[in-house]
Amino acid sequence: MKELNASQPLDKKSLPAEPCHAMLCSDGKYRWVYELDMLRNPSLLILVFKVFCISILIVGGFIFLMGLYDGDSLRENLEFTGKLVGIMCGIVFTLGIVSYLILAASFNWKYVVLYEMDEEGIECRQLKKQVKKSKAIGFITTMVGIATGNPTTMGAGLLAATQSTAYSTFASVRAVKPYPRRNLIKVNEPFFFNQVYAEDEDFDFVFNYIRSHCPKVK
Repeated sequence: MKELNASQPLDKKSLPAEPCHAMLCSDGKYRWVYELDMLRNPSLLILVFKVFCISILIVGGFIFLMGLYDGDSLRENLEFTGKLVGIMCGIVFTLGIVSYLILAASFNWKYVVLYEMDEEGIECRQLKKQVKKSKAIGFITTMVGIATGNPTTMGAGLLAATQSTAYSTFASVRAVKPYPRRNLIKVNEPFFFNQVYAEDEDFDFVFNYIRSHCPKVK
């Protein structure tokens, strides 16, 4: 995989060849399924810790300000707040690891996501635990028209197999950051951060497609 530069200008004509796993359906949307190994790929765990760290810093900052308001000396306040933040970090780190392992085990160590992408945006749909990757790909194949059946009906069945969604509107996206080693593309809006995963063979295509359709990304 070639090195990607998030700051390099792109245009729609420079997109790579058609992807291997992302299929163009009859409704004009690209669809693909990504199966994240929750033990080998730490992206979700890193995201959880980032959220926890931000929460701890906010609490620590509030406690520090309250100490100053109560008249505590700066040194005493810093020592107390530092110790408290350290204890909270230790507790959160331990509980975070245990909780993540329990969650990963409940998903059979696999986090399966369906992506739908067109010129307006990209939608991420977490598939229910009992839905296998092969079954989801079968739904998509039918929608493409390779298999027999009614694409509308099959599409409705695929939507019923999802339990949560997240949508990024390309017109609102401010940053697109590639992390090829983790098969991760971060798609960031001002108040919403989405994570898009793609196989090695499709990574360049997906990244460049998203970049080329986000007018506010520099």
